[in-house]
Amino acid sequence: MKLRENCKYAIVVPTSMGVRICPMNGQPVQSSDTFFMQATSAESNVVSIASYLGMKTKVLTTFVKDSPIADFIKRNLRSRGIDYEGAEVDQGGPWGYRHQFNIGDSGYGARGPRVANDRAGEVGRTLNVKDFDTDRIFGEEGVQILHLSGLIGALSPETSEFCLALARAAKKYGTLVSFDLNYRASFWKGREEELRRTFTEIASAADILVGNEEDFQLALGIEGPEAGGKDLSSKIESFKGMIGCAREKFPNAEVFATTLRQVKDANTHLWGAILWAPDGWHIAEPREIHVLDRIGGGDGFVGGLLYAMLKGWEPEKWVQFGWATGALATTFLTDYAQPADEEQVWSVWGGNARVKR
Repeated sequence: MKLRENCKYAIVVPTSMGVRICPMNGQPVQSSDTFFMQATSAESNVVSIASYLGMKTKVLTTFVKDSPIADFIKRNLRSRGIDYEGAEVDQGGPWGYRHQFNIGDSGYGARGPRVANDRAGEVGRTLNVKDFDTDRIFGEEGVQILHLSGLIGALSPETSEFCLALARAAKKYGTLVSFDLNYRASFWKGREEELRRTFTEIASAADILVGNEEDFQLALGIEGPEAGGKDLSSKIESFKGMIGCAREKFPNAEVFATTLRQVKDANTHLWGAILWAPDGWHIAEPREIHVLDRIGGGDGFVGGLLYAMLKGWEPEKWVQFGWATGALATTFLTDYAQPADEEQVWSVWGGNARVKR
């Protein structure tokens, strides 16, 4: 897999930025009066791994003009070292546009997490390729990997076309395309045929495809075995069978990956990952991790996977580093990992939690 050279950006992602508010100390929402607020999006979670480890990244998004929440988001992205660009959209009155709100708790022990998404009037649904100079971004500045998420691809007809246009521009200039399918039934309702065509075209251009068995079947119509139950070994085998079918339908893709998770309780999970690369299968066998907040683990895995690929490491290390950055993300109150350095990530993979002085 050949990466472009002399690019300004390692990874670029389209995203709809919002805020996440969570009660403190693992308490449930209905019992709390004090909340921690952070700027968030699944796609910015992905690029945070590379940005914290020194690579140049960028989000393509849209903002509500003169909004204090938009200002909060911009300040947060700058603090993470993530560049951004996007249109400023007039709010249009009190019932107009706004940034999405994600409200949830992290759960504790036998009490599982609960998350509610408030996306009414979401400004990210207006993302439009006309607001971006793709020839400048991909041609003049240069991008090594474009990462696309099915969450953005299915947000609205405008964002579907936006993701398609970005994929086409990326391929024009030799940028690798990564696509995390992220199928959501509520996003697809009433648009199934249209979104199947869109996702199939993006997947046909993708070099890297990420998703579980359900994602591949429902988003792309891939035939294969039913997803395994709670037993993770059956999930590994069913995913392998699925990828055999997916490789025939999407021969351009050179990498397929997914995470494996079994929940013992809110704070104890079995965490694993599986990857198919040109040299064959690579598996991070599921093992126990301790979880502060589970949200963002999958994004952390993708971010670590892409970072390892950008570093030019062997595929065996791609899945190991991705496993570790995903596990690392679950130790933060933010839903994105903030690695101090590569050594910290490899210590997570090696199971070394001893104090570093």
